[in-house]
Amino acid sequence: MDEIILMSDARVAAVAVRECGERLVDVRGTLAVDALAEDPAGAFALLREGVLERLVKAQAALPGGRRLLFIEGFRPPALQRRYFEEYADLLRAEHPDWPDARVMAAASRYVSPPGIAPHSAGAAVDLTLAGPDGQQLDLGTPVDASPEESDGACYTAADTISAEARVNRDVLGAALTGAGLVNYPTEWWHWSFGDRYWALLTGAGAALYGPRDGL
Repeated sequence: MDEIILMSDARVAAVAVRECGERLVDVRGTLAVDALAEDPAGAFALLREGVLERLVKAQAALPGGRRLLFIEGFRPPALQRRYFEEYADLLRAEHPDWPDARVMAAASRYVSPPGIAPHSAGAAVDLTLAGPDGQQLDLGTPVDASPEESDGACYTAADTISAEARVNRDVLGAALTGAGLVNYPTEWWHWSFGDRYWALLTGAGAALYGPRDGL
């Protein structure tokens, strides 16, 4: 199995950021959007322009009437921090013998550490596939299923999912990879472009997008 580089890996934090200044744009009206992560300010529906452009390209490459179903994009740093700390606290309660470093690494399988989180840079998107009727297709687990909830089936390469779910994951992955995005392999639904994780995996000299404090 290929090595899984977690967001907590020091190599991710070591990637330089050369902020390009690209604006956040609203994906509503361009992509089909699910209301699962909707917030009053509409932050969830924002992405950097370059990310949205690549999602439009990926959608055009999907076969058989399939389309992308957008779940969440930009996540304000304070919200990212809350999600990370809540999940880390849950892991500490379940594994009181774990040292802090192990808790941080385990937490980063599911929620990125706040300082380097691609969502807080407007660089990451959580999404799935819908069929011609607009209904979500089977990709093996719900979006945002934790490793514990899914018994590891949330990992992109999990071999415990159905043949149908595997085909759908492969279709989604081919379209998004072809458009220049990279996947976080512990979450089949999480894809990004221009962030530190993308830069590390693609060999880019630096990330294009750094964290944004607000809209």
